[in-house]
Amino acid sequence: MLKTRVITALVLVALLLPALFFLPQNYWALLVAAFIGIAGWEWGALLGWRATGRVTLGLVTALICAVASLIDPVAIGSAGLGGLAVSWVLAAYGVAAIFWCLVMPFWLQKKWALAGPIGLLVGAVVLLPTWLAMVQLRVLGPGVLLGIFAVVWMADIAAYFSGKAFGKHKLAPSISPGKTREGALGAVVGVVVYGLVVRQIFGLDILPLPMWIVALIAVTVISIVGDLYESLLKRKAGIKDSSNILPGHGGVLDRIDSLTSTLPVVALLWLLLIHPPT
Repeated sequence: MLKTRVITALVLVALLLPALFFLPQNYWALLVAAFIGIAGWEWGALLGWRATGRVTLGLVTALICAVASLIDPVAIGSAGLGGLAVSWVLAAYGVAAIFWCLVMPFWLQKKWALAGPIGLLVGAVVLLPTWLAMVQLRVLGPGVLLGIFAVVWMADIAAYFSGKAFGKHKLAPSISPGKTREGALGAVVGVVVYGLVVRQIFGLDILPLPMWIVALIAVTVISIVGDLYESLLKRKAGIKDSSNILPGHGGVLDRIDSLTSTLPVVALLWLLLIHPPT
């Protein structure tokens, strides 16, 4: 299993890193649209759909993203930083932020299941803003986008090791029995340390230090919420992984579960606080 995971990870890095650093912005948007389309196909499995419906959902998801990038290339960053904070972009991020920050605590508590049109609507709220954020945040530079990814990766790594070392109290035993409160606290500490180191090395003063720390903590909490949410959906659907398209890693949704909650919120904060609408 470990060998398979490593080989898959190396193949993904070999394919995605050159695209991240060298593809023009409009082609990057289309590539991410295809990636999110696969996630849409997997979302169909969470809804309990059969093969034809899943393929259709994946294609429609990718098509919506691709059409949006072609209709409004300025909003996806093809012309640089100008024109990113347009109304439809802020609305998409705003809906996602409300969903993750206000609706999700109740969802996790009540353990609601996806059903019918609600499942499609939630899929749109989860996937489409993720595509948009993954495209827009790249305008800041491929290294910046990787750095934002690293926040989520750091949260996962710190949570794993702190949970292994100190974990005694379950965080959400009926949703994800392996997660502990100590692991969650370790994730917060790990991300804050990472954020402070990055701030010092690169001289990031885009936010005052106290606000910077608060933002890091908030992003960590939201990333954990995204992880828990996909765990809940898979438990409700009776599946272990969203798919087996990535050998040793499961599916695309398994790899981006925390990013679906984190990236739209980060993008919204960036547009409102650092790059406000003109």
